[in-house]
Amino acid sequence: MSKRQSSKAPVNLGDSRESFQRALLWSIFWVGVSLVTAVVIWAFVPNGPEHAVAFLAGYLIEESLSVDNLFVFLMLFAYFKVGSKMQRRVLNYGIIGVIVLRGIMIFAGLKLVQEFEFLMFIFGLIVLYSAIKIFVGTDKEFDSEESLVMRWIKKFVRVTDEFHGDKFFIRKAGVLFATPLFVVLAVVEVTDLLFAFDSIPAIFSITKEPWIIYGSNILAVLGLRSLYFLLERMQSAFRFVEKGVALILFFVGAKMIAPFFWKDFSVSTVASLLIIMGILLLSVLASLVTPKPTTEE
Repeated sequence: MSKRQSSKAPVNLGDSRESFQRALLWSIFWVGVSLVTAVVIWAFVPNGPEHAVAFLAGYLIEESLSVDNLFVFLMLFAYFKVGSKMQRRVLNYGIIGVIVLRGIMIFAGLKLVQEFEFLMFIFGLIVLYSAIKIFVGTDKEFDSEESLVMRWIKKFVRVTDEFHGDKFFIRKAGVLFATPLFVVLAVVEVTDLLFAFDSIPAIFSITKEPWIIYGSNILAVLGLRSLYFLLERMQSAFRFVEKGVALILFFVGAKMIAPFFWKDFSVSTVASLLIIMGILLLSVLASLVTPKPTTEE
């Protein structure tokens, strides 16, 4: 396995580095698809304006929370020294897994919330805890010795010490081995599953329409691949976005918990959308106008 290295170290992308321009264009494309979807919902679906605003709010929540998820992917790929071509393969398979797992979690979660209303309070506490953890958290390196996923995989499958192209599994003398690329994919899937425990309850605070929740989730996830390569090139420029994500989670968590203490508490979907957009814009502007601190050797 590769020697442990800092998450701040640059990822070795090689000659096939995904261009910034291409990542930017694909990111714009997926945002455009989401906006067109909102327009279609507004124009053709019963209660269209209300559902369209809820869709956009859910999309923004998922997209902003995905940024924090992508920082983990950056760290993971840097640790294993995964090249650009293999990164794309991992992300493509990862997105397929996310689409399936998110659907299961959304519909199961909605059923539970409908049956047990107090779960919204518990979900709110989870979201608030995540907000605090992100806001005051420290940047940690990936440690294969402490990773439960790594240890679990090694209990059932032999893992090779080196990559074998873009293969997830190989056979040696008739024995099946997993490659480090499969380990990376497994950690990506589990990481996204853990992040879904934040993002899905957060969207429950906006709407409980399953098709809106699932649709906004999927469109945000489909843009993750291009957003990852965009973020990889711009992570230092938007250093306050992660704080903005924490503030969004704090707002959403407080909104979920407040009705249990104040029966008449209500924040409209439009107001929620404007608050989420405002926090994101302010975090981006703060990143752009605040000089980057210099580090001394």
